[in-house]
Formats: sequence, C-alpha cells, structure tokens
Amino acid sequence: MLKDAIDLSTLRRVLVIKLRHHGDVLLTSPVFSVLKNHAPHLEIDALVYQDTAEMLAFHPAISQVHTIDRKWKSAGVSTQARAEWRLLSALRARRYDLIVHLTEHNRGAWLKRLTGAKYGVARKMKGKNKLWRTSFSHFFPVTSVNTRHTVEINLDALRRIGVYPGQDERRLTLVPGNEAEKFVGGLLAEHGLPEKGFIHLHPTSRWLFKCWPTERMTALIAALQAQGHRIVITAAPATAELTMSQTILAGLRQSVVDLSGQLSLVQLAALTARAKLFIGVDSAPMHIAAAMQTPTLALFGPSGEIEWGPWQVPHRILTSAHTCRPCGNDGCGGGKVSECLNAIPLEQVLKAAEELLRAPAKQ
Repeated sequence: MLKDAIDLSTLRRVLVIKLRHHGDVLLTSPVFSVLKNHAPHLEIDALVYQDTAEMLAFHPAISQVHTIDRKWKSAGVSTQARAEWRLLSALRARRYDLIVHLTEHNRGAWLKRLTGAKYGVARKMKGKNKLWRTSFSHFFPVTSVNTRHTVEINLDALRRIGVYPGQDERRLTLVPGNEAEKFVGGLLAEHGLPEKGFIHLHPTSRWLFKCWPTERMTALIAALQAQGHRIVITAAPATAELTMSQTILAGLRQSVVDLSGQLSLVQLAALTARAKLFIGVDSAPMHIAAAMQTPTLALFGPSGEIEWGPWQVPHRILTSAHTCRPCGNDGCGGGKVSECLNAIPLEQVLKAAEELLRAPAKQ
C-alpha cells in the first residue's frame, strides 16, 4: 500500500496546472474526471494559458478555469505585475488543499508555496533547483524516453497520491457548448451537409514540419471525392496554415467546404463531432477529434505516436519505416522538411481511410 497516499475526503479544493499548448491541455481532461469521480465533493479548478482555456471551459468536473495571458510579459512591468497579483489573489482566495502540477514550469512551485496548499504533486526531475525539490509533498517519475501515452503520464500524478483511475475513466472530455453547437449546426445546414455525411480534413499544424506534402493531400481529397465523399477542410487562422490550405485546394477540380481560419476551437470540436471521419496530422485538432469520438486517421513523422497518438477512439496511425523517427526535430537536419512524412504514400493513406469508413478500427 502507498504509505503517503492523500485522503481525498479531507480535501475541499484542488488546483490542476497545465501551462502548455492546446492539445497538451486537452490531454489533461481525464485528470479532472478521475478526481471528481473519486471525490464528488471536491471543487477542482484549472490554471492554463488564456488561449487554451476553451479546451476545458465546459468540462463538467471543473469549477473554475483560471488563466495566464502570454501577452502579460510584453505589456510592461507594471501591467504584468498587476495582472499577476490579481491572479495570485484569486488563487489564494480559493484556499486550495492540493496542487497538481503537470509540467516542469517553475510557476507551479511558487504557486504551491504562495497559495498555502498543504499538498502538492509534481514531476520528479533531475537538475531542478531547491525551490522545486522543497515545494511539493509528492513527486511522480517521468522517464526520459516515453513508452506511454501522455494521458497516462498525466494520470501518474494521481496514482502517486493514491488515486487509481479505472479503464473507463480515462477518455478525453471536451464539451463545445450550446453556442458552438448551434453555430456549427447552422453552418452545416447552409452547406447541405448532414451529420456523419462528410469527412473532416485538417491538414495543417502550427509546426509545418509535421505536415504531409500539399500535393499529396490534394490527391487524397480528389480520390475521396471520386468515391462520393463530401469534404470539409479546416485550418488555423495563422498565415502559414491558411497559405498551405489554399495551396491544397488550388489543385482540386471539385469544390470542398472550406472553413479554414473561420472556426474557434470549440466550434471545430462541434464540427468534427458530426464528421464520419477525421484526417489530419499530430496536432490539437487530431486530439479534439479523439475527444469527440470521431474515427481518426493521423499521419505521424518526427513526433511520437506512442506518446501523442489518438487516444481511446477508433483510429489508424500512419508512419514511415525510418529508423530515426520519432526524432522531434524541426524537419530533417532542422531543414523544415520531414522525409519520414514525405515517405508515406497516398495509397496507404487512402486504404486506411477506406478501412475506417467501412468499419471503425478497434481502440
């Protein structure tokens, strides 16, 4: 038995901190679900970057979502100081009993001390300073070479304090909200798209080295259209992603429903929930598709599918046989082009899509 397990019945409020990108934040959603399932009386809050708050805003297990604006740093010292003080005051007012810190950011150590929480759990990391080593009551190990999914690594924080998640508690949770659902419903009606009557493609990523060649994506869309499938394509509003999306569409003879740059993340979730298949790369929209339980086809290159693949959803993952992957590099030799992704043939992607469309793959 775990000698220093924490009795959740003695706690009132918990703060879970995840200061990362959108997909990383979404992959923490089971942590909130498990805590609430094991201790329904708990009030569980989240602290994330402001631009990622949509990932958790309507999570049924979360009481409050606190945010940090990345722009505070560039707003001037006095403006940042006031914003930081308001945040700290709000967090202290909640009187947390436990801090669950899921990254290596030193802010978590400071907040454990400044909020006065009795308990704190964080990653056990080599080379961390004394502040880190002395701020938390519990540490969970993270290996340098990950052979487990990020969801399980996040849940290790709970295992370390004696909370053991059941198999049926580990699914991602993302609730788009009524406003997003209504908006997307109207959008699909406008384009004459029935629910489960289209394939959703999100071929872009903020890291373009994770993307399949545009000409091959064009050919994939054309092949799917030739089979009678209607296609909806999305992309983030960033200039590089919009340019990539337009390059893909320029080579098509048949039109698609192009929603590139037009949807918020919760609207994207409401859209992909209505699709019969999602096709994309290692990106937040892929994790969103998994959360919405839409069969997912994901192309992986430099990033690792064991750690970041579609979670608990019917899926196919396509990679190449390159022995150097996953390397995590910004393209081969830092050249922005990933040969491992380029090596994935169109025929293989089309076959995987057809398999998922015929019968969803087992998880």
